[in-house]
Amino acid sequence: MRRGWWLVRWLGTGMAILSLLTHSWGQDTEDWQYEECKLSRPGPPATIVTIDEESPNGTVLVGNMQINGRPQDPGRTISLLLLDNYDYWVILDPTRQRLYLNSTGRVLDRDPPNSITTIVVQIQCTNELVGTIILHEVRIVVRDKNDNTPRFQQPRYYVAVNELTPVGTTIFTGFAGNNGATDIDDGPNGHIEYSILYNPNDPASNGTVSVANTLSGHITLAERLNYEERTRYLVLVQANDRAPYPPNRRTATTTLTVDVLDGDDLGPMFLPCVLVNNTRDCNPITYHVAIPEFTEPSKLNPLNVTPSIRAVDMDRNIQPPSDRPGIHYFILVGHPNTYPEYFSLNRTTAELHVLQPISRDVYQRFTLIIKAEQDNGHPLPAYADLIIEILDENNQAPYFQFATYQGYVSESSPVGTTISASANLTAPLGVIALDNDIEELDPGETPTKDPMVKITLNDYTTIFGLTPTGLIRYLRLLKPVDREKQMTYTFTMVSSDGVQQSIPVTVNILVLDANDNTPTFPEVSYSVEVFTDMQQGETVLQLTAADADEGLNGLVTYEILAGAQGDFIINNRTGRITVAPGVTLTVGRSYALTVKASDNAPETQRRSSITTVYIEVLPPNNQSPPRFPLFTYSLEVSEAMRIGAILLNLQATDRENDPITYRIVSGDSQKVFNLSETIGLLLLDQPLDRETTDKYRLIVTASDGNPGGTSTTTVNIVVTDVNDNDPKFNITTPTNFTVQEEQADLFIGEVTATDPDAGPNGQVRYRIVNHPDLFTISENGSIYTRVPLDRELRSQYSLVVEASDGAVDPRRTSLTLSIQVTDIDDNSPMFSQQTYVVNVPENSPVGTVVLKLSAVDSDLISNVTYRIKTESAQQLFSLNPITGELAVLQTLDFENLAAMGMGAFYTFQVEAVDQGGVMPPGQATVTVRITDMNDFSPIFVQDLYKGLVAPNAEKGTVITTVLAEDQDPPGTPASFVRYRVDLDRSPYSGSIFDVEEVSGRVITKVNLNEEPSVTFKLFVIAFDDGEPVKTNSTLVEITVLQPSRIPIFTQEEYKFSPVSELAPFGKRVGTILAAAVNQTIFYSIVAGNELGHFQVNNRTGVISTAKPLDYENVTSYVLRVQADSMVVVMSNLRAPSKTNTAKVFIEVLDENDHPPVFTRKLYIGGVTEDTKIFSSVLKIVATDKDTGNYSAMAYRLIIPPTPEGQDSFVIETYTGIIKSAMMFRNMRRSYFKFEVIATDDYGIGLSSSAEVVVSVVNALDMQVVVSTVPPTLVEEKKEELIRILERHVQDQIPGAKVIVEAIGPRRHGDGFELEDYSKTDLMVYAIDPLTNRAISRQELFKFLDGNVLDINKEFQPHLGEGGRILEIRSPDIVASVKKAAQAVGYTEGALLALAIIIILCCIPAILIVMVTYKQFKERQAECAKTARIQMALPPGGKAPPAAAPSANLYEELGDNSILQAKKSVVKEADHQRIFSTFACRSLAARSNGELHVNLPKSESNVTFYSDRNPLTTHNPVYDNSPIGSPHAERRFSFSPSHSAALGCNWTMPARIHGGLHSYEAPRRQVLMDPTTWELQILRAAMNGGRGTESSDALDISGSTETKMSVREQARQFEQPTLLEQPLRQSRESLGSFSSVLVRDRDSDEILELTSDTLFSIMDYPYSPTSGGRDVPPSIIISQGEEQWPLASQRPTPPVLRESSSSISSYMTVQPCQIMVELIPDPPDIPPPLPPRRPQPPSPPTSPPSSPPPSPPSVSFLPEPRYSPPSPPPPPPPPPPPPPHHKPRAPPPPPPLPSPPSPASVHSRPVVQFVPTSLPPVSMLRPVSERKHPRPLDPAQADVGTKRELKGILKNIQNLAEIERSIANLYSQVDKNCKAPKFTKKPPVTEESEGANKLQSSDPRHEQSTPKTTSSSSAVQINPATSVNCTEDGTSQPSVAAEAQRSSQLNSNSPSDLSENFSSQSTVL
Repeated sequence: MRRGWWLVRWLGTGMAILSLLTHSWGQDTEDWQYEECKLSRPGPPATIVTIDEESPNGTVLVGNMQINGRPQDPGRTISLLLLDNYDYWVILDPTRQRLYLNSTGRVLDRDPPNSITTIVVQIQCTNELVGTIILHEVRIVVRDKNDNTPRFQQPRYYVAVNELTPVGTTIFTGFAGNNGATDIDDGPNGHIEYSILYNPNDPASNGTVSVANTLSGHITLAERLNYEERTRYLVLVQANDRAPYPPNRRTATTTLTVDVLDGDDLGPMFLPCVLVNNTRDCNPITYHVAIPEFTEPSKLNPLNVTPSIRAVDMDRNIQPPSDRPGIHYFILVGHPNTYPEYFSLNRTTAELHVLQPISRDVYQRFTLIIKAEQDNGHPLPAYADLIIEILDENNQAPYFQFATYQGYVSESSPVGTTISASANLTAPLGVIALDNDIEELDPGETPTKDPMVKITLNDYTTIFGLTPTGLIRYLRLLKPVDREKQMTYTFTMVSSDGVQQSIPVTVNILVLDANDNTPTFPEVSYSVEVFTDMQQGETVLQLTAADADEGLNGLVTYEILAGAQGDFIINNRTGRITVAPGVTLTVGRSYALTVKASDNAPETQRRSSITTVYIEVLPPNNQSPPRFPLFTYSLEVSEAMRIGAILLNLQATDRENDPITYRIVSGDSQKVFNLSETIGLLLLDQPLDRETTDKYRLIVTASDGNPGGTSTTTVNIVVTDVNDNDPKFNITTPTNFTVQEEQADLFIGEVTATDPDAGPNGQVRYRIVNHPDLFTISENGSIYTRVPLDRELRSQYSLVVEASDGAVDPRRTSLTLSIQVTDIDDNSPMFSQQTYVVNVPENSPVGTVVLKLSAVDSDLISNVTYRIKTESAQQLFSLNPITGELAVLQTLDFENLAAMGMGAFYTFQVEAVDQGGVMPPGQATVTVRITDMNDFSPIFVQDLYKGLVAPNAEKGTVITTVLAEDQDPPGTPASFVRYRVDLDRSPYSGSIFDVEEVSGRVITKVNLNEEPSVTFKLFVIAFDDGEPVKTNSTLVEITVLQPSRIPIFTQEEYKFSPVSELAPFGKRVGTILAAAVNQTIFYSIVAGNELGHFQVNNRTGVISTAKPLDYENVTSYVLRVQADSMVVVMSNLRAPSKTNTAKVFIEVLDENDHPPVFTRKLYIGGVTEDTKIFSSVLKIVATDKDTGNYSAMAYRLIIPPTPEGQDSFVIETYTGIIKSAMMFRNMRRSYFKFEVIATDDYGIGLSSSAEVVVSVVNALDMQVVVSTVPPTLVEEKKEELIRILERHVQDQIPGAKVIVEAIGPRRHGDGFELEDYSKTDLMVYAIDPLTNRAISRQELFKFLDGNVLDINKEFQPHLGEGGRILEIRSPDIVASVKKAAQAVGYTEGALLALAIIIILCCIPAILIVMVTYKQFKERQAECAKTARIQMALPPGGKAPPAAAPSANLYEELGDNSILQAKKSVVKEADHQRIFSTFACRSLAARSNGELHVNLPKSESNVTFYSDRNPLTTHNPVYDNSPIGSPHAERRFSFSPSHSAALGCNWTMPARIHGGLHSYEAPRRQVLMDPTTWELQILRAAMNGGRGTESSDALDISGSTETKMSVREQARQFEQPTLLEQPLRQSRESLGSFSSVLVRDRDSDEILELTSDTLFSIMDYPYSPTSGGRDVPPSIIISQGEEQWPLASQRPTPPVLRESSSSISSYMTVQPCQIMVELIPDPPDIPPPLPPRRPQPPSPPTSPPSSPPPSPPSVSFLPEPRYSPPSPPPPPPPPPPPPPHHKPRAPPPPPPLPSPPSPASVHSRPVVQFVPTSLPPVSMLRPVSERKHPRPLDPAQADVGTKRELKGILKNIQNLAEIERSIANLYSQVDKNCKAPKFTKKPPVTEESEGANKLQSSDPRHEQSTPKTTSSSSAVQINPATSVNCTEDGTSQPSVAAEAQRSSQLNSNSPSDLSENFSSQSTVL
């Protein structure tokens, strides 16, 4: 037995061990199975590899993915699948876990347009053992290759530069940005640098400009420009990338055209300008004007100067023209000196005015010098001469009033008829000749005196005559004229006063036609035979009558007067007689037609003639003669017609078809024509000559050979003209003429030419060929002078006159005339020089001739004498009047003159007078310079100079320097010393050596080749510039050195390694070496080291740095060094030669000694909520003064860590473009602040940092600027336009940044669906740098729209003419939402009307239902639940717009009347969850239960929100500071300090409690400072001591209600319940008002306060009977942030009554922010209390053993996480007082917290500030909707039973069902929130049973719940316990749908509730 027992024990033990091993093995096996598909390698989960672009197909991307498992059979444990393989770039080999590149038929190109920078694929690994799937990300980064050449954006570039631009100015920045060359490669391969190439087409452009910055391509000016020399340069610019390996760099070139603009560097010049020898200099110009003596100035002014005085700036192309300077004119000097008394010159118009009459006996001529200068102070004036002649009183020639006269005369006018001035012959032609000697007239003045001049005609004197006397002369007809012979008469008239003769005027007389010719037939009568078979319209006879008149007078019409008998008609225009229509001719009849031909003159003047046409009718079978088609033929033949040409076909027809013979009977006596006898063709047989015979009349017969068989026709041939004759001058025309000089428009003579051709070919025209500027010729050949001639310039002209006809290709004939110019005395004597300067040595003897003057008079007859004009000079000098010799009258002493103040110069005027002439004398200026005598000679410093020279010294080698000094006064010519070689004393030495004239350096004149040890003696002379010149000399001995004494450099040029610019002082650069025999060598730098940057060791030749180098200033040096023998140096001599001098080239090596410099310290950018990942946000630019790679930037970001560990932004390393790295949905009003680091040398050099702020915006922050120009132009000018907009925004908000969101075509139409590409929508928003958030759309609109006029002015230069802003509007989506809101508003109105009708119809039913207690109780519950639904809505009864782009879109639009109508509950919850991080909630109660929706927004409360999101930084606008009492004297602080993990906001609407009686004057909301707050607290404490009785009395007295409504009755039924509740039992019961734990601020003691205690310490005598008072609450509690623990949530608290200072000694343990609103309400009389009802059972004291899932909580109070044993946390320090800021619109509210867990229900909360029991429904309303209650009208009091609903509740028809569901919900709320003290179980109602049943529904049912809508409104319970009302109007909800919604509520777990929440405030 024992053995069996042990056996059993051991067997059991073994089985247990075996079981344990099996379990362990199974556990290990199971763990191993889950390791499949995981990475076997350590490190990040993603696999990142790089590959070069253009890699070949099949390149291995990942050699082994290192994924655990076996991917191939047999034994497969994993399966690999390639996902997200964009464009199939990757091939997966699953067996080897290898990835390959798939580029078959294509190229992997990183550059645009493909832009494949990264390929991301997913490797899906399926665990075949357990079925799990793991995704492995593989990111393939494509590296760039330098495979793209830079490309310039423009084919050519242009820049305009003013010629005055200083050297070194940046003239072109057009390569900046993206306008220059771009390279689509990445990194250094895409960076561009610029340089200038040699342009063989424009070599000068190379040195004109230079590149200032190779990276930016800025071009600077290197040389001065001169517009007058060159106006354009073509600069060849090269752009190359900066590939690290220079041979791989690619280049591109473009041409920069530099246009030189004219600048103001030249002065004015007088016009006209005649250039001197094709230079830009003008010949001196002289203006002339002549005025008569004794003439009043008013009749002369302004004087007519010839040519007009005018000057222009020689810089004629200064742009814009408004910058061109004006010209001012002055009279500089004049002769005689009294000219200012007689003349003045207008400063701006250059008009010359005479001031008073002048007598010619006193002044014959004034000679003035006028000056023109610019009005901008330019120092280069211009000068001109003005000569004013005073004319004698009677020397003015007569003149005609008009230059030409046009007259008309009728050919029928009798002799003596006056020529008319108009074609209607109404006014006579008056000829007026005037003489200013008789009467001078002002312009427009009528003459009154007859000048008594004689007027003569040069032609047609027998036809026309002029009345001999009278002021007005008339032309009369002396002989009848005939228009048909001559139509026009042209002649000239000349008037003479006996002395002077006027300029000829031309008179043209046109002969008008008169009806003086009668139409005439060629024959008196005509005989015609016709036949009976002639058809109607067949021609019988062609009549023609001729009338020589013109116009209507010559237009002939025909008519048959008699004899036609209706059988014949005639064409009234052509005269063609034809057979009338419908007529049949009868054989044997005869007709005698009387035909009349008349012209078309007026009836009274009409002329006519008649003829008779005899017609005989013959039978058709009679032998009739041949008939021509026409009786008369007319044709025109050119006289150039060729011989043999066919002119006309005269073929006749014969009825019998007999052969016809044609002959010319007459008219061709010269046999010019040939008529074919058989066929009747008329040919030209001889050439025509129109000039001989111009017309032919041929009589042609056609005969058939029978008697009487001959008919006749007439052929009229007019020979037309051909221009075959040249004009011929009249052989009698004289060819020699004379004309007097200095007169314009003077008649010289007349030539006549004729042309026998006709018409325009015979009209002769004349032209001056060789001197058209001097002479003119009229139409009739009269020649005049065009301008005054000057005989002194030219005395004879050979004038070529050409006569041409008027043909298109005219023929010409020329005639040469000889014109001699006769002389008058019109020139003054002219000195050979205008200024004479002569040096006169002091103490010259008396009579010494110092100057001989010479003057010449250009006139033929002159007698010139000389005189000194200046009287003072006549005492010192004498002038011989005949010879012009100027001699000294007395001895002149230089020192005496200086002592007398006369100086060394004496200037005076001399004159040359023409004796017997009338012209003023010529003048000249003589300056006599008294020269001081040269007293000292130059003296050399050394008597002997020595120098050494190499035997092979080059030309120009400096040997030594001589110096001489002169003791004459410094600055005088005598003290200026110069040098030269005395060739007389040293002829050979002077041929090989020379001395520089100014410096005295002795140099080699040639390349030497002399023997060593030879000494040359060179005599050097020093001389001054004194008078006389004094000299001195010295000797220079030059010794030729031995070659052995001259060191020899080992190299002619030394090139050392580049030296760093950071090299320290004394850094060795290199060593120069020279060799010499037995010599010590002395090294020195002789050139190229002017700045002293280098030094050389004199003994060793080591060159080292002596000063700091700077590569950015000087990049290379060229030093010239010299090696000399120490012996030579010690002798203070040098001997430079080819061998002992060398060049040293030193390159400076750039170092990274300059850190990057950002273009700004703070970069501000923005992203929209819908920005895609890797979208460009902002470009960061940093520059570096260094070059090469040291200026190549690499950028990186330093971003604060986020809880998710995800970077919000990334930056392209080499471009600096910041891109988004995450989605920003629902993050509006947040911002990101981080740092950007720029490191040069591609990331390994020096670094600098800048701050970056990126704000998140959406369409609500934007405005659309609509302009009238296309989008392409706005895109091109984007930077300029944004700068303008930014400047106007910064005027209001300094530092604001305007950002462009989009540029596109203008969108318009109702739905903005139309696009207009001719206009642009520019969508912009602005960032405030203080808040780092977007400026509100309304403010941005105000900033821009208020300045739109100024903005348009600034836009004009960029947008062009007509470019402007049309409007500034909201974005499309905002406008669309507004329209949708309006549409929804109309629907709401219709639903409200329908609801009113339904309610009115239901009133009887409601009255019946209220009879019974059960019905009343149902109504009571209905009212209570309705109030809860009201409080579930946001303030104002608005639902959140689900379709809006953001949660508060309608609030942004200012439209809070729109209800949500289009989204399901689930979508709404998701939408609201997005905005939870910025939300806080404000709750309040209202007085009478009505929901007001029409209060203005200014009545709403103000809430300050927390802003501690890790994505943002502190914002002063959203301040965490408390709104409450400041920290002073133990005052109560409603806002304890915030903690890092927890916080809430207490909202204080800023209205002050003003007492019950002051309700009529509510105050606007304000923010109070601490002092005012303390004052209000004190007043509340004083008023709070009043008893309950007084308060109640006030309430009763203030009531105006006379009849209770249903809600008021329900409220009274609830009040007894409150009285019977455990107020008698315990104030600590949760069924009544819960207690609150509050910590004392002094003792840190935890106090337990009940609701009564809270009310009492707030100085409000709480009484349960006051529950029905309509006194509004004033404390609002709201959640501040979403980090509250889920287990600490409490139901929604009721609101407190009033607050006072009694609570000041306490503070809440949990940090909160409390904001207090003290708002008075109107006093209302409470309704009478109804009978008390039994108290309902209390809830159970303990929860069920298996509690169901908790319903959603509606509490907003946070409860801290705690453990029962743990003490409460210490209170945080009080916060500082808040800054005062302008309130902003609150962000969306936070989510509702989840209900407490079962474990937390039993625990005691540390903080519960307010009671949790629900007040009566009528007490609840939003604080933001407070307003005056309207007193009830007595007439309306009887409708108390009517449900008074407003807003959306009017549309709810199934309210009872909804309220039952809500009652069920809140019964669950009460169960989970009450303390376990209650043991009674509440009665089970129908609703609670339904709720319990619903709690057991499937939790997953929520995902499948359909969206339920109602025809009026559907109340939907949000999974986050939000009660939202939506207006959909589709269908009624069913009970099942209601149950589904309830199941959704009950099935949510706390975790689900934490993610699903509402954005609306709810009080239940």
